[in-house]
Parts: sequence; C-alpha cells; structure tokens
Amino acid sequence: MKAIRFHEHGGPEVLKWEEVTLPPLGPGDVRVRHTAIGLNFIDIYQRTGLYPRSLPSGLGMEAAGVVEEVGKRVRGLKRGDRVGYLTEQPGAYAEQRVLPAAELLKIPARVSDEQAAAVLLKGLTSWYLVRETYRLKRGDCALVTAAAGGVGLILVQWARALGARVIGAVGSEEKAELARRYGCRQVIVGYQNLAAETRKLMRGKGVDVAYDGVGKDSFFGGLDSLRPRGMMVSFGNASGAVPPIAPLELTKRGSLYLTRPTSRDYVSTPETLRRAARELFGLMARKAVRLHIGQRHPLAQAAQAHIELASRKTSGSTVLVP
Repeated sequence: MKAIRFHEHGGPEVLKWEEVTLPPLGPGDVRVRHTAIGLNFIDIYQRTGLYPRSLPSGLGMEAAGVVEEVGKRVRGLKRGDRVGYLTEQPGAYAEQRVLPAAELLKIPARVSDEQAAAVLLKGLTSWYLVRETYRLKRGDCALVTAAAGGVGLILVQWARALGARVIGAVGSEEKAELARRYGCRQVIVGYQNLAAETRKLMRGKGVDVAYDGVGKDSFFGGLDSLRPRGMMVSFGNASGAVPPIAPLELTKRGSLYLTRPTSRDYVSTPETLRRAARELFGLMARKAVRLHIGQRHPLAQAAQAHIELASRKTSGSTVLVP
C-alpha cells in the first residue's frame, strides 16, 4: 500500500508518497482500509519538528474506514464494519493501517466516514476542553480564538449547548460570518486588540475562560481578557509557539490559572474514549454540533493541504481522501 512519510523535519516538501509494508496482524489487532483522514495542526507541528518525531515517520492522528481483517482475539468487530479512531501514534496518512481493536470506534449510521474522520480528534479535544479542563456551565462566558477553525467551530457549538455565552476571535470577516452561523454571539476580527475588544463586549469585565488555539499572536491578549481567577487554556500554536511566561504574570493579572492540556491525559482509556464519543455523537444527532468540512484533498496531495492549513486561510475541517 502507499502512505505519506517524511525522512527529515521541515516544510511541506519533506512529505513523500511512498510504498510501505503493513506490519503483521496481531491477535488483538484490526486492519482498516481508510476512506477518509483528518488533517490537524498537530500534523504540521510533527512535520516541522516543533513536536519532534523519530524518523522516518508517518503522519496523521485520526481517520475513518472499513474493517478488512480482524485478529483471532478481537471481539465486537468484523469485516465490513465502519470504524473511526484517534491515536497518539501518527500514521493515518495511509491507504490502510493495522491498529489495536481497543482504539477503534464503530461509526453510527447517521455519521458519514468523512464526518467521523473530521470530528474525532477535534470533537474529543472540544469535549475535554469544555467538560474537563474548564467545566463550562450555564451563564459562563468563554473567549474562543480561531473560532472558525476545525476545533473552534465544534468548541463554540458545544459551549452554547452547555448554556455558555461565547465570544469568538477570527482572522477575517469571512471567518467571522462563519463563526456567527455556528453559534458565536459576538465575534472579534483580528488579534491586535483582543483584550480591549473583549472587555468592551463584556462592559469592562473579563471572561471566565479563554480557549486559545492560535498561540503566539493571541496568548497575552487572551490572558488580559480574563476575569480575576479566570483560566487560560492554551491548546494550540497556529501562529507559532507561545513564548515563556513567568508565574508572576499570572499574579499581576488577577491570580489567573494557566494550563496546556493534551488529549493523552484526558482521553487516556478505552472507557473514556467511548464515553466522550457517545456524548459527541449524541450532540451531532441532536444537531447541537454541526460539522463544516471546508476543504478536501487527495491523500497524495497532503503537502498542499498542509500549505493551506498553515496559511490560516482554511475554514472548518479538512479531509484527506485516499
């Protein structure tokens, strides 16, 4: 089969479409033929070396597909089942993959393969951000940067479903309109005056929590948007890594909380994975969470998809199609 691999860290040009050999199927493993693959900023971080990988390496943390073969100890899955997954081990940019059965989720009939590939990592990221990292409740106000992005659109809708007020921040008027359609009560365009614009909308008060997926360009604006003892949740680096910060900066701004969560510490067991996925798929069934797949690319053209995502000109989710 063929897969995207890279042998050195660098720009999109390091991504190569290569022949690879699948590992043998273990007794608890499943071989999946991919039908759709999700694209995420973490793929770029791994490719560039911001999150270094042992080389050569594959890419991709989430995908959907069809079961082709199961190991002799696998129960509950059979050939022909539609499944999706997210994993800590990159390698989804491939035509097929062998995975432990415990990592796979059956896709509900009402969810397409493209939707599953586009939603699992982003949707379960949104789950732990609003349900675990800072438990949003009715009446809370959240600032969401990159509100028209893949995580942002889901996060905004989930926050609204919990009864929270959402202020979104985006990079263009076009993205502002998309964020409004998906539930942002108010939207700020640009990050240069993020704190001032947020406090203006809040009539001088700060927000309870800031969910920041942009990084360098928005981090301090997000901090300055918080109420005393508010929480800054930094979960992405779309504009670059956040510079080091002294703990005293949190004191100056009102005894703030700062966290940098990652999925492996929140979705760490098969039971948690299934619980979070049930909640996500339930919101989708009620149409409380709607997906926006803004871009599709052939898997062999993953480099072009990376260029577009890094430009921050995409909207919603991007799907790669084998």
